[in-house]
Amino acid sequence: MTSVFGERLRAAFAPPRYLAPTLSGIDISTSGVKVARLTEGTHGLTLAHYAQVRLPLGVFTDGEIIDRTAITEAIGAAAKVAGISSANVSLSESKAYLFETTAQGVGKADWRVAIEQHLDELVPLPPPETVFDIIGVGKTETGDESIVGVGFARRMVDETLLIFDQAGIPVRALEEETFAMVRALLPAGDNSTTLIIDVGKTTTKMAIVTNRIPHFATTIGIGGHALTLAVQKHFGVTEAEARKVKAERGIVPAPGNEDYLAAMLSTVSAIRDEISLRLSYWQEKATEKGPHFPVSRAVLAGGNASLRGLPEYLEGALQIPVTAGDVFTNLASRDTWIPTLDYTESLAYATAVGLALREHVSSHG
Repeated sequence: MTSVFGERLRAAFAPPRYLAPTLSGIDISTSGVKVARLTEGTHGLTLAHYAQVRLPLGVFTDGEIIDRTAITEAIGAAAKVAGISSANVSLSESKAYLFETTAQGVGKADWRVAIEQHLDELVPLPPPETVFDIIGVGKTETGDESIVGVGFARRMVDETLLIFDQAGIPVRALEEETFAMVRALLPAGDNSTTLIIDVGKTTTKMAIVTNRIPHFATTIGIGGHALTLAVQKHFGVTEAEARKVKAERGIVPAPGNEDYLAAMLSTVSAIRDEISLRLSYWQEKATEKGPHFPVSRAVLAGGNASLRGLPEYLEGALQIPVTAGDVFTNLASRDTWIPTLDYTESLAYATAVGLALREHVSSHG
């Protein structure tokens, strides 16, 4: 099978050295197109520009491009605001097939050949219609290489490249979004086993990572918009007013807040239960000796991660520390610069910032 990923979809790998780092990322999601461009100065990387063009519901759904024209226009508009001429681009986790396996050989070329022989056992797509990439994560006791890989339907890759061609923005690399989020949220060199929870508009994504490499990822079909609808229904207000109430009250208990809190928790508890179920299964199978290690903490990201009281609520259920993330973790010290992007809003840019960091991390080891 042709190594399409090796040419066009390079998940967590360095780009060719002759390409100058673009330090730009474009993330397409249900809520809109988000872009980030970094710049390197005396003290390190800082956020140079960012932008978001919102998409109406139904334009990009469940990782699928529904309205190509609308998305193409949004990409062009956001890139123009941020001064982006080429970028690393996300592919949706909901359409990805993350897998783990082992392979014999002395390098990636050997591993790919070995995996291609049984790719249909790892990715539930016909091999000719599949593109994939892999990364070695260490030797097994038998001397084989442990592999983490990710596969996509070829049509998803081709469709994404097509809309960027139409938008006039060259794609430097395509990357499954959880790889990018991890790069933004976890410090370089972090070898912990961490649960990343990305609370978006219509979905909640979770990924379990070790040594900053995802080993498990899934998408839950409930997001922050369901909370907004609960507020609308409870108070009989517009969507804009509901978002304001949600931001002000969160899910923090307060006198006279009981009915509102009950309406919110009916939705939040559904998200909590789905996360808890998957985490419990992981924790039961994990051991301190590997190959999988117990999750030690959780980090929140996404447009709804700043909901007041959410970290405390999830912490009580998951029984691990839960904190809101910092998408600028691997940028210059905040003592030397002040982000123009508000912290609450920045949580929605984890994937875009991680994509922008991609080549910088590769070129700096």
